[in-house]
Amino acid sequence: MPPMMRWIPFVKKPPLVAVVRLSGAIAAGSRLGSGLNDQAMAPVLDRAFRRGKPDAVALVINSPGGSPSQSSLIAGRIRRLAEEHERPVYAFVEDLAASGGYYIASAADEIWLDDNSIIGSIGVISAGFGFPDFIARYGIERRVHTAGKSKSLLDPFQPEKDEDVARLTQLQEQVHATFIEHVKTRRGAKLDSETELFTGDVWVGSEAVKLGLADGVAHLVPKMKEVFGDKTRFAVHGARRGLIPRLGTRVVADIADEVESRVLWARYGL
Repeated sequence: MPPMMRWIPFVKKPPLVAVVRLSGAIAAGSRLGSGLNDQAMAPVLDRAFRRGKPDAVALVINSPGGSPSQSSLIAGRIRRLAEEHERPVYAFVEDLAASGGYYIASAADEIWLDDNSIIGSIGVISAGFGFPDFIARYGIERRVHTAGKSKSLLDPFQPEKDEDVARLTQLQEQVHATFIEHVKTRRGAKLDSETELFTGDVWVGSEAVKLGLADGVAHLVPKMKEVFGDKTRFAVHGARRGLIPRLGTRVVADIADEVESRVLWARYGL
């Protein structure tokens, strides 16, 4: 559009699609610093829905999941903004939208994939290590004092207890039920009622579309131009990075975060 035309009030502007990238593992605060959390995404999503009065918001998602609470907070924010501004939301999955990544994708009105995209993993996982034999071998005495019998739940330096595992399973089932309800609410009748979709399994591309977990195979720019016209404009919104480099102990924490993030990605061969 010529610069002068922007100032003519009765000239209709071409459609505008705001684009937000949601990439990385999902974790609260500064953990997995290159990843996703509600605090970091709040201003980005707010700008995307407000600035320039876009005709739609497109989410570009590439995430192996992570924190259930942060996934729910981000998805909830997307829905509130979409309803407040009356804007449709489209999700475009790149390599992966698994677990919490799919939770966020389900907040969109439509989900679009690449032929090779992996989506699903609608489940809850908890993993760790146990070291009771290790500390016994080296003569290390474990001293734990609690007020409340469940404060040392699943202590990795003590033998695993059946009652601890039962309690963890109960907690996981509650989170899983919330995840399932979210997907059913968002995807509704699109979901294949004949297939077990909530086992934690994943699907690829067109197979996921057949099951109703996604709406089709398409990429962002051509799909949005198909919907809104060839003159559609795109405005990309991202998080602003600080100018002060991370030093000292923060570097060590970043390394630990990177290792944890790589473990999440590796579950899907990525």
